[in-house]
Amino acid sequence: MSRNITNRRVYDWKAVPWRKLEKTVFKLQKRIYRATQQGNKRLVRRLQGLMTRSWSAKMIAVRQVTQQNQGKKTAGVDGVTALKPSERQPLVRQLRVEKRKKVQPTRRVWIPKPGRNEKRPLGIPTMYDRALQGVVKMALEPEWEAVFEANSYGFRRPRGCHDAIEAIFTSIKIKPKWVLDADIAKCFDKIDHRVLLKKLNNTSPIRNVIRGWLKAGVMDRGLFQPIEAGTPQGGVISPLLANIALHGLEAVVKGTVPKTINDQTKLTVVRYADDFVVIHENREVIERAKEVIQEWLSKVGLELKAEKTRISHTLNGEEPGFDFLGFNVRQYKVGRYHSGKNTHGNLLGFKTLIKPSQKAIERHKEKLRNVVKSHRALPQTALIAKLNPIIRGWCNYYRTAVSKEVFGEMDEFLWRLTWRWAKRRHPNKGPAWVAEKYWKSEKNRQWNFKSKLKDGTEVKLTRHDETEIIRHIKMKGTASPMDGNLVYWSKRLRKSPDVGTRVIKLLKRQGGKCERCGLTFRDNDRWEVDHILPTSLGGKDWYTNLQLLHDYCHHAKSETDGSRGGRTLRDIETEEPDEVKASRPVLKTSRPGDGQA
Repeated sequence: MSRNITNRRVYDWKAVPWRKLEKTVFKLQKRIYRATQQGNKRLVRRLQGLMTRSWSAKMIAVRQVTQQNQGKKTAGVDGVTALKPSERQPLVRQLRVEKRKKVQPTRRVWIPKPGRNEKRPLGIPTMYDRALQGVVKMALEPEWEAVFEANSYGFRRPRGCHDAIEAIFTSIKIKPKWVLDADIAKCFDKIDHRVLLKKLNNTSPIRNVIRGWLKAGVMDRGLFQPIEAGTPQGGVISPLLANIALHGLEAVVKGTVPKTINDQTKLTVVRYADDFVVIHENREVIERAKEVIQEWLSKVGLELKAEKTRISHTLNGEEPGFDFLGFNVRQYKVGRYHSGKNTHGNLLGFKTLIKPSQKAIERHKEKLRNVVKSHRALPQTALIAKLNPIIRGWCNYYRTAVSKEVFGEMDEFLWRLTWRWAKRRHPNKGPAWVAEKYWKSEKNRQWNFKSKLKDGTEVKLTRHDETEIIRHIKMKGTASPMDGNLVYWSKRLRKSPDVGTRVIKLLKRQGGKCERCGLTFRDNDRWEVDHILPTSLGGKDWYTNLQLLHDYCHHAKSETDGSRGGRTLRDIETEEPDEVKASRPVLKTSRPGDGQA
């Protein structure tokens, strides 16, 4: 890099060549990933040291915690929040793993768990520690992505809930089986530090800085509390450390199945963060697996949560099936004309159906009910604007399952809510008058909850049953974004159930690339929909006037054309259902509710 660019990178944040920095970091991560696969540990450690000293990695880490994360406005114990552009370069120069600053305690914040009366402790590190954790994570993640188990899905983008559900379906679709559905009690609060650091087996600088974060303690309501176990929820590197601590669970369970009696391929272990299921056709194997798991977890300082651990059968029994990640997985007995077939062409006599769980349905109803109740005095357009993102996010999450009937039931429930809302506003008017005022007819449907904005634009309440059911295709085995196959990951991103319809259309039109910088979108990127001609200058909200940009590319464009910043689609169109938030600790904020500091 030339002297001119070197000077610019120190003093002018807006002129930083982000595209070049992203490429530099990604190439280095690919080298770490491949060196790990080849078993060249010496090269891995050398490349990780290079990553922790990389100016590109430090710049990206600072940009992440000061500009992109939703927690950028949340201060640690030092009171520092989102830094100004002039303050980010000095922070970059301070980030050093070898001669790091003294680790400060995390600030503890208690947040409510969705649908429960309990609260979850969230640890907020200082801005400096968040940025340094980002750098260390860039160095460690490629190494562990190369060795993580195939059916480990939690906190490993772009692996997600739908891949875990599809892995379960693949395991049971041919034959009914027994299932151990288990949850680890206070997983992130009880992980043994000594075991975790030994499993990391890294160089002294990285190991020492991680030990400092683990032992830093917390400040809760002004009082310091030392920490003897666990990883603080809210740290940038906490999800990775938790996955490292639980790595090996699948291998130890499969090791209990003798190859001479039961083939190990018949046993399936699917883990999402601290929730997991063990599937096998033999109940004795499941009970033995439970004992082995309890013994293995005790060595890590963990234990199973008794009230959330149960053994059930997918087809028979008093309560067949089980709930996992907001889905209900169950098999139903059917006649010969509705039965599927096995690999030999024989009739199975049952059907495997995966639907939204009853708890998920009730939580969604309660959320809709609360929104309508809180908007009793507001205009119809405000109510529609609040309900639409909730409906789209919930439907996008469940559109991969057998949800069409449930979507119809939710629309009927929502119609009753909106009808009571409208009748309450006009107690002296008849039903015909109320219907004519708030509902409009279209070609295919008579009852559409619609209104008009001041500029004449029509807004309509989104219906659940408008969502198209699209089956999810499970990702390939141990595939990882670090393997460099950007074509494969770009195609998967355009079919992801976590992405809204408008973004999918723009991704297809742009070939999966940002229109401004030309980089391929990856699943952990944050993007925004931009108006090519700003609305302030007369631009319309049409697809021909829309483009998809990285959030930082959009900010740079907005500064040049004078337009206002756009909406982050991941914050608006893909709100994550409450059952997923409740199923795991809050650790990151690429989507709403993930809570990363």
